[in-house]
Amino acid sequence: MAGEFRQYLFPHEHPRLAGVRGMDPYAYREHARTPGTFTGGLVEGWTPLYRSEFRGVTEDGVLREGLYPLEPARPGEEAPVPAMVAAAHDLLAALDDEGRERISFAVDAVEWQTWANPEFMQFDTGLRLEFQRPEVREKALGLVRASLSPEGAAAVHAMMLVNGFLGEVVDLPTVLGEWSYNIALYGTPDLRAPWGWQLYGHHCAVNCLVVEGRMVVSPVFLGAEPDEIDEGPHAGISGLFADRIDAGLAVMAELTERQRAQATVYAQMVDPAMPPGRVHPGDERHLAGAFQDNRVIPFEGVRLADLGATARQRVLDVVATFVGLLPEGPRAARLREVEEHLDGTWFAWIGGHEPGDVFYYRVQSPVLIAELDHHCGVFLDYDTPKTFHIHTVLRTPHGNDYGRAWVRQWRERDA
Repeated sequence: MAGEFRQYLFPHEHPRLAGVRGMDPYAYREHARTPGTFTGGLVEGWTPLYRSEFRGVTEDGVLREGLYPLEPARPGEEAPVPAMVAAAHDLLAALDDEGRERISFAVDAVEWQTWANPEFMQFDTGLRLEFQRPEVREKALGLVRASLSPEGAAAVHAMMLVNGFLGEVVDLPTVLGEWSYNIALYGTPDLRAPWGWQLYGHHCAVNCLVVEGRMVVSPVFLGAEPDEIDEGPHAGISGLFADRIDAGLAVMAELTERQRAQATVYAQMVDPAMPPGRVHPGDERHLAGAFQDNRVIPFEGVRLADLGATARQRVLDVVATFVGLLPEGPRAARLREVEEHLDGTWFAWIGGHEPGDVFYYRVQSPVLIAELDHHCGVFLDYDTPKTFHIHTVLRTPHGNDYGRAWVRQWRERDA
């Protein structure tokens, strides 16, 4: 229902808002680290995870070898690398020497892993766009547009616009803004050698790497609270995750009663049957979010090998909504990769499965994890999940988040 979120606004002087109003990102960062607070607890829990050496998400702790051979892109599956290189050079040219130094990292730098989706800036990696000139901001978006599909680039910018809209609605423009995001470059822009970029901030984090004409866009976090803009210059943005929601519900509608029971890991979003810690204070039901680069996530739910052709296609339809960020060629390569492992793919569900219900789902295979979750209020006042607060996560398990498996092979080959 349009505008439903407005019935959950905090009073203007509520401590949740008034206590941080007027803080700049750096003052708010220090405030967020306060021990004993909700955000301080998140920082405390995530910090040691960031310091761990990268291995990759797995289902059992054992990395599968040979999933990501480094080879040139097949005809028709090439990434738009020339346009990306040009856009990256345009961005670098718009910066001074200090800016170019701050934005640039080695292609396998640990800083890749500093991305996070909360509104507080735990790590100030690269350049903070809100403190850059309009030309630099536009060049940053130009790199996003050159790299992703038109609908993918539009979705990324929409998350940023919604964040700015939320800041206006709750009068926290210095905490929640359209440009409250960091951007960094990894490696040297090149037509063949590995390099990439990272954009992250509240409800939007995208990591993109290209090598030999191939592309990986992962990890990705896209979310929104609320999932619409109902007034102002960008009014009309809405239904940002309608395709992912509809696709998930379509899977459940296609399953038999027995298969739905298998897929449903928990019937309630907060279920008495859940083990301690299954609902994380920040990630809620998500398992593959920020700083979870090495997490062990066992397969759950129903295995696609046990489903009929139509149900399997419905799950592929879910995957298609997540990889729609990629341009046409890399998207085709990614879908082909997922299809090659379809029998080893699982679909898991938590919550209701009727239109209007709140729920969580996960598609998990050896080469992809896609999650969607409805969340409780953060800057709006509700303590049960609502349909207008949505988080989604996309991962490439077994070591190719950030294109790390490809970068390692590149270096071994050219050593």
